[in-house]
Amino acid sequence: MAQIDAFFRMMHDLGASDLHLSSGSQPIIRLHGELQRIKYKMLEHEELKKLLYEITPEQKIKDFEESGDVDFSYEIPNLARYRVNFFQQRRGCAGVFREIPQKILTIDDLKLPSLFKNLAMLPKGLVLVTGPTGSGKSTTLAAIVDYANRHRKDHILTIEDPIEFVHEPISCLINHREVGKDTKSFKSALRGALREDPDIIMVGEMRDLETIELAIEAAETGHLVFSTLHTISASKTIDRIIEVFPGDVQGQIRSGLSESLRAVISQNLFKRVDRPGRAAALEILVGVPAVRNLIRENKTFQINSVIETGRKYGMQSLDDAILKLLKEGIISPSDAYNKSVVKSKFRDFLSEPPLDFTEA
Repeated sequence: MAQIDAFFRMMHDLGASDLHLSSGSQPIIRLHGELQRIKYKMLEHEELKKLLYEITPEQKIKDFEESGDVDFSYEIPNLARYRVNFFQQRRGCAGVFREIPQKILTIDDLKLPSLFKNLAMLPKGLVLVTGPTGSGKSTTLAAIVDYANRHRKDHILTIEDPIEFVHEPISCLINHREVGKDTKSFKSALRGALREDPDIIMVGEMRDLETIELAIEAAETGHLVFSTLHTISASKTIDRIIEVFPGDVQGQIRSGLSESLRAVISQNLFKRVDRPGRAAALEILVGVPAVRNLIRENKTFQINSVIETGRKYGMQSLDDAILKLLKEGIISPSDAYNKSVVKSKFRDFLSEPPLDFTEA
């Protein structure tokens, strides 16, 4: 057993989501969204490097020493998988470990809307799960893919950096490909995917122009494509995708996106006040004809209005989702206010409303 595994077991037992090991600092965990120091000695650079390198593949050590950062995955059998990032900082090396549970939570476990089951059964199109880092995008996406795995008889191909949730084949054939290990890049894997007879393609993240373009192309040519983006709302997700491209091709991309987009799920996590843990607030945009027209006509600023009037299709705004959690006593008024879009909706819930500089 590697020496560092003791930290992972402690982290797992406490229910922490992340472990931070940094030269010149005590170990720190993220528990229910907040950082907490572990009662342990200060880690020095050489000592920490020895700890980190014990679990690092030889090629990844070489990559880290050449570039100053590296990503890979690590697994402790019968415990959990970990998404790993090493980086150099002023005091020396550092590592961040995100726990990926071995058990994949289902749509019902996570109490996600039943609409998500419909998304898993779509014959083709593009479904995006977005939100800031650490907002639970991978968990939501894993639940949707899990539903497809249980209820379809298709080929699911995942392209990730690194592989996070491992889906065992149930009713589907599943192939996991890791960027840097099984394939050179997201774009090369996506190019190859079109010749590998997949029905569902899960792209870990749409990071660059070519990956986005290939994902849209795959969705247009009869595949169901799932992916993630680091954006904070449905309308900003669409703007981000289009703005990646040069101006002279944005019209073409807008047209392709309008035809292929089936849904955007934007989520944020909140610390629960009713019990330990966190709760997700979801903004849901469904690609109904009105949404497709707005994308095609470059009127994405009107998408929020469509979300407000699209409840019968399963749509909901982020603020409505936050308000529901607040009224159910699950999250605090201050947290709701801080993460809301239209803050005026939440000022009356605060005993001492702060001066909102964004509205000044």
